[in-house]
Amino acid sequence: MEHSVDTGLPREAAWERTECQALLVELQGLRRAMADCEQRLADWIAAVHPSQAASARNLAHYLAMRSVDARGLQDRLARLGLSSLGRAESHVMANLDKVIGLLHVLLGRPWQALADEPAGFRLGRALLEGQAQRLFGPPPPGRRVRMMVTLPAEAAHDAALVDALVHAGMDVARINCAHDDAPCWTAMAAQVRRAAAVAGRPVRVLMDLAGQKIRTGPVAPGPQVVKLRPQRDAFGRVTAPALLGLRARGLAAPVHGAQLTLGVAPEWLARLHPGDRVELVDARGAERRLTVVDERSGGVLLQCERSAYLTPQTRLRLQRHGAQPRDTLLADLPERPGRIGLQRGDTLRLLRSGLGHDASHGSDEGRVRPAGIACTPPEVLGRLAKGERVWFDDGRIGGVVRRVAARGVDVEITDIAEAGATLGADKGINLPDSRLELPALTPKDLADLDLVAQQADLVGLSFAQGAADVRALRAELARRGAGALGLVLKIETRRGFEHLPEMLFAAMAGEAAGVMIARGDLAVECGFERLAEVQEEILWACEAAHLPVVWATQVLEGLAKTGRPSRAEITDAAMGERAECVMLNKGPHILEAMHTLDDVLRRMEGHQSKKRPLLRALKAWGPVPG
Repeated sequence: MEHSVDTGLPREAAWERTECQALLVELQGLRRAMADCEQRLADWIAAVHPSQAASARNLAHYLAMRSVDARGLQDRLARLGLSSLGRAESHVMANLDKVIGLLHVLLGRPWQALADEPAGFRLGRALLEGQAQRLFGPPPPGRRVRMMVTLPAEAAHDAALVDALVHAGMDVARINCAHDDAPCWTAMAAQVRRAAAVAGRPVRVLMDLAGQKIRTGPVAPGPQVVKLRPQRDAFGRVTAPALLGLRARGLAAPVHGAQLTLGVAPEWLARLHPGDRVELVDARGAERRLTVVDERSGGVLLQCERSAYLTPQTRLRLQRHGAQPRDTLLADLPERPGRIGLQRGDTLRLLRSGLGHDASHGSDEGRVRPAGIACTPPEVLGRLAKGERVWFDDGRIGGVVRRVAARGVDVEITDIAEAGATLGADKGINLPDSRLELPALTPKDLADLDLVAQQADLVGLSFAQGAADVRALRAELARRGAGALGLVLKIETRRGFEHLPEMLFAAMAGEAAGVMIARGDLAVECGFERLAEVQEEILWACEAAHLPVVWATQVLEGLAKTGRPSRAEITDAAMGERAECVMLNKGPHILEAMHTLDDVLRRMEGHQSKKRPLLRALKAWGPVPG
């Protein structure tokens, strides 16, 4: 093919010379912007661990590249068959320089590769893999992505369960310090160490600090009422009677075979024998008759053919031929958790203390006092402002602050199910618009760190909001002689996401650090419609910093809890290939979830590596017909 003498381009493509020149000018300007950003962030970069210096520079270059809209530039580069910089995260400057060099060649100009690139194509990937190995340990054979599993409380004493988790491929065991206690965590960690030694493979222990979780306070308990009901078929016919166990009040042991066990006066209980008839009038005024069918260790078993609502005021009467009837009251009824009923348009007052309560009504049915519930920690209320959003219970109920007063903060309920919903105690509160300025570590976290420093390989910083939070945790670990402990930043708030770059630089002050995308709270804080976009941006920034990511929250949740996954869950699990570790929560079918996740990840790793599709030969369709 004949070429023009001065450009090296085919004659029919000579018109591209102008485009190449324009692109070269634009890319050189972008390179200068990257260098300028590196200079502006020089203090942050200087503070990172020496092993992280190249990664910190690469992150600075990535932040500069992503500060402009480059979509038009990408299209123009792609038309020339050049890299459009779309997969440059781990080696930003090297990718840009390669394109600049190719443009020089196309224009017939001399080019000498620059030597100040912090991470080349292979080095960038190697830095990320090395960081993942330092944090999570080596990957299992045939699978790049590790599996993290949240341990249930039973793991403290159930050796067979922990053995099964390790055998199924658990690479990191997660202990949630928001639940259970220090002796339980110590026993869990010991079980993991023992099982890993038996299996002959490393398993890391992550201990997650509880953090500054904002929650609803206690709610006045609901009425003590239980329903006793028989089993019925589709036509309402009784197929099995209701079985009630009675034991001496104050004892905890259930009566074997009973659906429900309640307490009664011991002297009354001692009079019961099989065949005796017991009568009652339930909470609705319905008369019911029960028959004693068996005497068992610790009590007796009665059966009833009809439903009954029982309360502490329900009186049982023993009817025996030729004897005076004898009565007793029921005891030891379970206390029902209190719930506050809410509808769209209701006002919910957030209080500093006290029991939560429903709205109260006057004689004219007008509202005298709105529903109220305490907020913990109470100092949060002083930082709320009118117009800010409030979400409760993982986003099930949403509202807007309408008034801030000394007696509390009034929230108008604006987002709720059409039929309304109820709100209970100890439910999460998300405040995505509020500047809370709460300390990163609670007094509980500081106490828990004493054990974390002794037992854990990694520590999770919950609700990380800024670089100061990361530095505070590093300082506390250093005081306990655990400065080298691996650190996982949990990004679960809007503010944490917005301050991600500064937190990444702060995390790189240590040798081993990573990020967990805690998608539950993050979806509520940023909006469910933004979650897909937000999690992608976190993945990209972490790859630029060569920091490994944990893909977390509700991965194969349905499968782990019920034994059946949804189609959407499988697709979401496949997305976990983009991270270096995937977290599964506990559930009765956790082993099935682990086997499924292992299979999905191994399959996807043949097709995808981070953002880069892999062109593995497709064998499903057979040869193309000739």
